[in-house]
Amino acid sequence: MIGKLTGRLDTPLEGGCIFDVNGVGYLVSCSARTLSALPRPPATGSLLIETVVREDAILLYGFADAAERDWYRTLTSIQGVGPKVALGLLSALSPADLARAVMAGDKGALTRAPGVGAKLAIRLVSELRDKAGALPTGAGFSVSIPAPELPPAGRAQADAISALVNLGIRRPEAGAAVARVTERLGEDATLEALIRDALKELAPR
Repeated sequence: MIGKLTGRLDTPLEGGCIFDVNGVGYLVSCSARTLSALPRPPATGSLLIETVVREDAILLYGFADAAERDWYRTLTSIQGVGPKVALGLLSALSPADLARAVMAGDKGALTRAPGVGAKLAIRLVSELRDKAGALPTGAGFSVSIPAPELPPAGRAQADAISALVNLGIRRPEAGAAVARVTERLGEDATLEALIRDALKELAPR
C-alpha cells in the first residue's frame, strides 16, 4: 500500500494531478484545497496517500496534511459518502470548517459541497457530532475540550470558549458569543448547546 509520495508535480488536472516519482507518473485524486497547496510544476512536493484497491483499479487519493486525510477516512466511513463526495466536502470546507459545521449542526454549510443533499447533511451531523472533537483540524490543534476546575455552570461556559478558541476563533469574540448565548439559554445550558448556538452567533451574516 502506498502511504506517501514525494516527487515532481508533473501535471495538475481537474480533481487531481500526476505525480512523477522517479519517472513513474502516479495519478492522484485530491481536493481543491490540497491542489492549491502544491507547488507549481515542475517543483518537488509531497502528498500523504490513501490507497483504495478495487477489482479493476488501484486508486490513489492525496492529502496535503494529516488533518485532511483523517477527515477523509472518517467521512468515507459514513454511508452515502464515497471518495468523490468526501473530496468535494474537503474542497468546500477545511477540516476546521467541517468541525465547526458539524458541531453547530450547520447543515447548510455541508450542502455547499457537491453531492451533499439535505438528507446526507443530516446524517453527517448526526454521525460526526460525537467524533468531530477528536479529529484534527490542522495547524497542530484539535477541537478537544478541556475540563478546568470550575463550578458546573462556569465549567460549561469555559469549555465552550476553549472549544471555540481551538477552532480558530479569537478568545474575546468566543467569550462574547458564549456570554450572549448563556444570557439567552440560561446558566444551565448544556455545553453542546452553548457551542452550537455560539457558532451560529459567529457565523457570517
